[in-house]
Amino acid sequence: MTGEIGEDDARRMEACVAGGGVAVFPTDTVYGVCCDPENEHAARRLYELKDRPGERPAAVMFFALEPALRTLLELEGAERRALHALLPGPVTLLLPNRALRFAPACGPDPATLGLRVPRLPDRLAALSSVARPVMQSSANISGQPDARELADVPARLLDGADLVLNGGELPGTPSTVIDLRDYASRGEWRVVREGALSTMAVQQMLAPKCV
Repeated sequence: MTGEIGEDDARRMEACVAGGGVAVFPTDTVYGVCCDPENEHAARRLYELKDRPGERPAAVMFFALEPALRTLLELEGAERRALHALLPGPVTLLLPNRALRFAPACGPDPATLGLRVPRLPDRLAALSSVARPVMQSSANISGQPDARELADVPARLLDGADLVLNGGELPGTPSTVIDLRDYASRGEWRVVREGALSTMAVQQMLAPKCV
C-alpha cells in the first residue's frame, strides 16, 4: 500500500458508487467517504456509518471542473467565473441549487448545493478519471477529528464501507467553505469555515481582474 492511486482504483470506486455502495477515499485535503448523490438508501447508509445527523447536508464532488460545469447548466455567468477562479481547489462552494439537483446530498435545504472539485496531487491524479459525481463527507465520526491517514479513519467506517482506497498521508486540513449564494445577484460572498485555503487567498482569487 504505497499511497498511489491507479486507474484500476478509479474504476473500482466508480463501480462501487454506481452500484449503491459506500467508499472511503483520499482527497486533496482529508480522507472522505462517498456514495451516489442520487441514491437515498446509500446516503442514509453513509450517514449512519458516520453517525451524522440527517439534517446536515453533504457536498457533491466532481473530480474535474468541466463535468461540473456541463452538469450545472443553470449556473449564471458570475458563478461560472467564480468556479473557474476557485476550482479545482481545497474549497467547498455553497451555490444556489436552482434545478434542485442531488436531493439526498442537500438534505433539508434543497435550494443549496455544496460543490467540491479537488486539486489532486500526482499520486492521486487517476481519480480525475472518475466521470460521475459523488456525495462526499469527511471520513470520520460526526464531530470527531478529520482523517489525515487511513489509520485515522474510524474502524466503524473502514469495516462498513464497500471499498477503501489508501492514498497515503494527506495534508489533513479540511476544505474552506465559501458561501456564493448571493454572488450572482449582489456580488457578495463569505467564508463559512476557513480551512485549507485562507480567506485572504479567496479574496485575491475572486477579485475582479484588470484588463
